[in-house]
Amino acid sequence: MARAARDVAAEVERLRREIDEHNRRYYVLDAPTITDAEYDALFRRLEQLEAEHPELRTPDSPTQRVGAKPLEKFGTVRHRHPMLSLNNVTTPEEMAEFDARVRKFLGRERIEYVGEPKVDGVAVELVYRHGRLAVASTRGDGVVGEDITQNVRTIRTVPLRLVGDGSLPALLEVRGEVFLPLAAFRRLNAEREEAGQPVFANPRNAAAGSLKQLDPRVTAARPLEFVCHGIGEAEELGTATHWETLQRLAALGLKPVPRSRVCATRDAVLQLFAELDAERDRLRYEIDGLVVKVNDLALQRRLGEVSRAPRWAVAYKFKPRQAQTRILRIVPSVGRTGVLTPVAELEPVPVGGVTVRNASLHNMDEIERKDIRVGDHVLLERAGDVIPYVVKVLVEKRTGHERKFHMPSHCPVCGADVVRAEGEVAYRCIGLSCPAQLKQSLRFFAARGALDIEGMGEKLVDQLVEKQLVEDVADVYHLDAETLAGLERMGEKSAANLVAQIERSKRTTLPRFLVALGIRQVGEATAKALAEHFGTLDRIMQASADELQEVRDVGPEVAASIRRFFDEKQNRKVIQRLLDAGVKPAPVARPKGPLAGKKVVLTGTLESMTRPEAQRRIEALGGRVLGSVSRETDWVVAGADPGSKLTKAEKLGVPVLDEKQFLRLLGD
Repeated sequence: MARAARDVAAEVERLRREIDEHNRRYYVLDAPTITDAEYDALFRRLEQLEAEHPELRTPDSPTQRVGAKPLEKFGTVRHRHPMLSLNNVTTPEEMAEFDARVRKFLGRERIEYVGEPKVDGVAVELVYRHGRLAVASTRGDGVVGEDITQNVRTIRTVPLRLVGDGSLPALLEVRGEVFLPLAAFRRLNAEREEAGQPVFANPRNAAAGSLKQLDPRVTAARPLEFVCHGIGEAEELGTATHWETLQRLAALGLKPVPRSRVCATRDAVLQLFAELDAERDRLRYEIDGLVVKVNDLALQRRLGEVSRAPRWAVAYKFKPRQAQTRILRIVPSVGRTGVLTPVAELEPVPVGGVTVRNASLHNMDEIERKDIRVGDHVLLERAGDVIPYVVKVLVEKRTGHERKFHMPSHCPVCGADVVRAEGEVAYRCIGLSCPAQLKQSLRFFAARGALDIEGMGEKLVDQLVEKQLVEDVADVYHLDAETLAGLERMGEKSAANLVAQIERSKRTTLPRFLVALGIRQVGEATAKALAEHFGTLDRIMQASADELQEVRDVGPEVAASIRRFFDEKQNRKVIQRLLDAGVKPAPVARPKGPLAGKKVVLTGTLESMTRPEAQRRIEALGGRVLGSVSRETDWVVAGADPGSKLTKAEKLGVPVLDEKQFLRLLGD
């Protein structure tokens, strides 16, 4: 048995080292040597062994990147050596002055430098003890930072343990930048905009916001990356130059800043700066300059620091890609999920080699925060290939003729109501047949869990909309095989099969039909609860907001969303067209039982069950749970600390049950 345990432990350790090596090759070296399927097989085997032998699970295992509970707040970390800021230079002349100061201080004719692209991210420090990640922290004020260890552990380019031949340093403080690649930044902002959440101004802010999440699962969902550019304290590293240090860090499994190189002279620094400036728009991450460091570590120590900045390094910054222009008008653009995004139409202006005519203002909160008005002169910035954005309003140029922008009450595309849900920054069109969001509506309508029309995939939906074969979801039921067969990648057999699927989807259930309509905040669970409570589509469409709140898990916000959807004339018209086309959402029979037709109100706290559980028990026996007491109420169930509902019940003479009586009523 002992030998078997040793064999398992050895296999676990072998798998961890193998997975760590493949992670390094994939995330650090960009040179994977196995397929994703082979990697997944190794990972699953390790997960299996750790599940069967939990005593072998360790914090530095590749399976434990996201294993911590959410924090209530971040702790603090004191850096052994201050994390210094850098002085800036912005011209070749200033760079020459820096070089002259260094040479004069050291009494040397020539100095060798290392040039590193200045990644625009969040400065962090990683502390490794005997090769294992112990602590990760932000720069903070340079002396004390915040403990972000849990979140940094989720970053794939951060090794949880260093690789090496056994000669790992007992202590190693690695310093670098956490950043969000540009493509990921655009995706994240698009998702936040569609969800009605505030967007990030730039990739650096997005990275900082991701690192400051109290729940590490949120951080893990964002593809942050880490690159190193130096060390704090290190034991037994054995390097004499900064370049050797970077190579040693790479050998330990860390990723130095790409495109760094040794520059033998100041002219070589200027050449590297020019190269990076020319190619910065093609990089997959944002850089804002070149960090220039004296290469020799002994010379660095002689130079020392001044005013919390090192004498041996400087940030050679690119020229900001900004320009001044004027906002001609602000136009709301309707996205694929119905979100209205205000877009500024600008006097054309060149920024970073591109003529800019439009800039997203993201949402009304952003407009109000920056006090942006039609006619304003503004400072515009374009970073990389990120969409240009308004940095600030040039208030001093106002004439008094500028006008505030107001979001329209009706969709500029279809005329349906525009609403803003409580707690959201987004304004949304709720029109079911809005052309701007028709593709999304069709995909949602045909999806599994909705009407499940097999064969109506994304590419087909694109063709149906672009060829104007459908103008709302009801038009799906007027498609014929001949028309469908003429579409790309659709033969006669595929067309016939799709028509059969469309015909079959007419016989559906009421919960599926409600999901297919795409009512905001109504998913499968809520649709099922609505159907079971009201029984028919007509009753749901006629229900008041108060009546909707009597449904399990439907609060004021969801009830208002449902009511707004069915109050929209355009939506009722589409629903009627669906019914006329033969779509028949089958009514849901209300559960029959000893409480059939009875109306019950709950107040106070029950010891034997939660309120949602009590509601489910009542509904399972055919009863209905109401939110308020009236003369039509059959019983009020009063638990501990009942509220005003008990007083009203006594006043109206409604029977009141205590918990024991309620349990007897349920048959317990």
